[in-house]
Amino acid sequence: MAPAANEAPATREHEHVTAPSSLCVYCGSRFGTDPAYRSTAAAFGGTLAARGIELVYGGGGVGLMGTVANAALAAGGRVIGIIPRFLLEREAGHPNLTETVVVETMHERKLRMFERADAFVILPGGIGTLEELFEILSWRTLGLHDKPIVVVDTNGYWQPLAGLLDRVVDHKFADPGHLDHLAFVSALDQVLPAIEAMPRAAGFSKTLDRI
Repeated sequence: MAPAANEAPATREHEHVTAPSSLCVYCGSRFGTDPAYRSTAAAFGGTLAARGIELVYGGGGVGLMGTVANAALAAGGRVIGIIPRFLLEREAGHPNLTETVVVETMHERKLRMFERADAFVILPGGIGTLEELFEILSWRTLGLHDKPIVVVDTNGYWQPLAGLLDRVVDHKFADPGHLDHLAFVSALDQVLPAIEAMPRAAGFSKTLDRI
């Protein structure tokens, strides 16, 4: 469920983002195979709290999701979890968040997360993380929002994704400018500068091949 087209922000070609007051993190409900995934999530949660940036995430107390939330809370940060009722029961939602928002569907969850965040950061994750990234990127390329999207490529985890997106452009299924809608970074200290540097252009007129 995307935001209504008439609610999309006006295009601001030369305006850049200031430091966000709230940031949505998409990441895995598992830890993954590389210990760096877990340490990166913990370090990022602490960084957000130290900067006074509110964390918005999926509300789980498991995997990298729980790791980033715990680190932010331990450092005195505000953490907002948005979780569907069925996952609250299945995944044992985090019990100690600043605020927990319980919704009925996955669609509502993603919309609420979108509404509460100034920007989006993607840490390592699986199918659900990819789904969240591609939906928010799709909305961005359609001009439905102008919020920055940053992918943290911990130890090259997301390199196949970067290659896939390049291939999509190379094969003319997307315009090259669509890749300007997100940034890949290799280190956490590059995340906030990437957000602040990203132009707030809402999107492009989509090129269609009419029959």
